[in-house]
Amino acid sequence: MNKLNETITFKRGLKLKNPIVMAPMTTKMSFYDGIVTQDELNYYSLRTGEVGAVITAAANVQEVGKGWEGELSVASDEMIPSLSRLASTIKRDGTKAILQIFHGGRMTNSKILRGEQPVAPSAVAAEREGAETPRELMEAEIPLLIEDYRQAAIRAIKAGFDGVELHGANTYLIQQFFSPHSNRRSDQWGGSVEKRAHFIDLLVDRVTSAVDEFAEKEFIVGYRFSPEEYEEPGIKMADTMYLVDLLANKPLDYLHISLNDYQRISVSKEFQEKSMLAYVHEKIAGRLPLIGVGDVRTGKQAGEVLENAELVAVGRALLIDPHWTKKVLEGKEATIRTTLPFENRDELIIQNGVWGFLQGMMPDRLV
Repeated sequence: MNKLNETITFKRGLKLKNPIVMAPMTTKMSFYDGIVTQDELNYYSLRTGEVGAVITAAANVQEVGKGWEGELSVASDEMIPSLSRLASTIKRDGTKAILQIFHGGRMTNSKILRGEQPVAPSAVAAEREGAETPRELMEAEIPLLIEDYRQAAIRAIKAGFDGVELHGANTYLIQQFFSPHSNRRSDQWGGSVEKRAHFIDLLVDRVTSAVDEFAEKEFIVGYRFSPEEYEEPGIKMADTMYLVDLLANKPLDYLHISLNDYQRISVSKEFQEKSMLAYVHEKIAGRLPLIGVGDVRTGKQAGEVLENAELVAVGRALLIDPHWTKKVLEGKEATIRTTLPFENRDELIIQNGVWGFLQGMMPDRLV
């Protein structure tokens, strides 16, 4: 429990009052154009103030990067006032606000894009029912895409956020460049693992340089990644070890692994002696803080994550009990709400998008 009460200071100087962060979770609460709604502000307001930081739901950096209805946007300067309201809502009692920025790539469809065809590194459809074949990005479009991420980071600075997280996980566009399934290119952006990492390499450099130029020194940049894919060909743990080593030497402030179980073991036979979280932490070797995550429900589990990470992200437990952090830190875990009755949805500001997420991820907790 001592680790859960420790402060965390990133290399750019930002300090968190504790190592517990609210994990980024899709809410589907924004207006059709990506503007923040009052319901969305209420949702975050209920869950902030106790955790060290809140990482928002994904915000798209391009209109063609919109992944679902009700999604945040950071794709134009018009979004800055709206995002500023979100940042100020989260920044209460010392909690820091981190905007997750992303592009859906092939993981969207022409209906959501109002008739536009999704774009991706290659014209290869995702392995899911109803997936559309995307248009392959032209080589000249890729630097422009990187610039849109850079501009998104600058907008987050102007809106008053404390940092941005590059969403390179969960099969979205950044991951699509690294994956041999979605990236079949034969130019400088695809092929070998080094070439598939080229987009990420330049993206991180452009975003961190923009932060160094436009932000106060305490504005941070993180990077989230998924360690494995189950497609063939797909990202394997060996690929992720290469990527983690690359990123750990970059001017980033943290890495954030995406797992649905912090104890998950790799499917790769050569990485099955310990958890994927432990392998990644070992590879980083203290160069950057790591955020661990994966169905953390108790203080004990949070402590176990911190054996192989410097920070712990909590998601579903905060949806069910917004005061989970305070109760854990004060030794009052017996009072933590562990189930969510349907009739308490309004009280907890759990709208249809979040409710659907919970139905898929933890139906045993819904009563």
